[in-house]
Amino acid sequence: MIASTAPAGKGSHRQNQVDPLAPLRAPDDPPWDVYLTGTVFLDIIFTGLDSAPVRGTESWARGMGSSPGGVANMATALARLGLRTSLAAAFGDDHYGDYCWDALEHGEGIDLSPSRTVPGWHSPVTVSMAYEGERTMVSHGHEPPPEEPAPECPPRARAAVASLAPGVSAPWIAQAASKGTRVFGDVGWDDTGAWDLAALPDLRYCEAFLPNAEEAMRYTGADCPRAAAHALTEYVPLAVVTLGADGAYAVDRRTGETAEVPAIEVEALDPTGAGDVFVAGFVTGTLADWPLADRLAFAGLTAALSVQEFGGSLSAPGWSEIAAWWRRVQSVEGQDPAALRRYGFLAGLVSEELLRPWPLRRAVPTIGFRRSA
Repeated sequence: MIASTAPAGKGSHRQNQVDPLAPLRAPDDPPWDVYLTGTVFLDIIFTGLDSAPVRGTESWARGMGSSPGGVANMATALARLGLRTSLAAAFGDDHYGDYCWDALEHGEGIDLSPSRTVPGWHSPVTVSMAYEGERTMVSHGHEPPPEEPAPECPPRARAAVASLAPGVSAPWIAQAASKGTRVFGDVGWDDTGAWDLAALPDLRYCEAFLPNAEEAMRYTGADCPRAAAHALTEYVPLAVVTLGADGAYAVDRRTGETAEVPAIEVEALDPTGAGDVFVAGFVTGTLADWPLADRLAFAGLTAALSVQEFGGSLSAPGWSEIAAWWRRVQSVEGQDPAALRRYGFLAGLVSEELLRPWPLRRAVPTIGFRRSA
């Protein structure tokens, strides 16, 4: 297992000097590598708490950050890895909405042409409190108008990331799959308690399904996450189960291939959005046609780098952070040679030109400061 305590730095679309799909691009390609839709939140993150807030007391945090959240976590992570990303989302017409739109469109180069600002609708907000490697969140928001945010016909894209929910069918997923878009299914906790895969009707359109270990075991009734991954391949060609501190395990029904990669040891500051960053890393490797184990290793690396900084979206690493990590871990005495070989595929992707000083600021503490000239 490779260990690194180096912090991650900020990466924006202007710093994405690696195109992981360059060898595969052709003139008749879809205009977008990845399409996704969902709700954008304004995330306000408090870190440096010694413990969870206690009723009737006041807690002071040693750190604070603000950044676009919700589906913006995934969109930013994809864009920072060099994928041409298109997002359909509703934005409030308040200052929070303006900030999130600007951060995504101009800061990250994400296509927002399928998105729109909704008059009179205020931006959803999540306050996240990080402590002891965990987090507690409080959110507030109102449902956007029914026609927002997904367009009737999603744009052509190589891939799409779909957030599956029990009992909910999103027509755009079937439409995208019918155009040849490769759909990657993400999922959250089933608040109904049913844990019935039949209640995820859009799973049949997915090429890959990426639950965590607890979700996978509950959905399949398996007593271990690896058995759960195999059981899931009865419903979807590729099952990827994240194992927390133990890494990730994947099974590809089409080839019979399995892969397991251990986690990278890091000092976690804020786990917000780490799961989204993992999915983005795995989608990137899949579209680049990397071997299954390399895809898992890359996804785990990007997630590990993300938890070392504030925020969900703005903590996602770019290629500069990946290059700096790869150089640094090779210089650490006593590294396991086998662990270094596991990430050897990075040598052909990153170069010295990508390197920048550590650390750089991520999520802004306060929205509304005037920009310096």
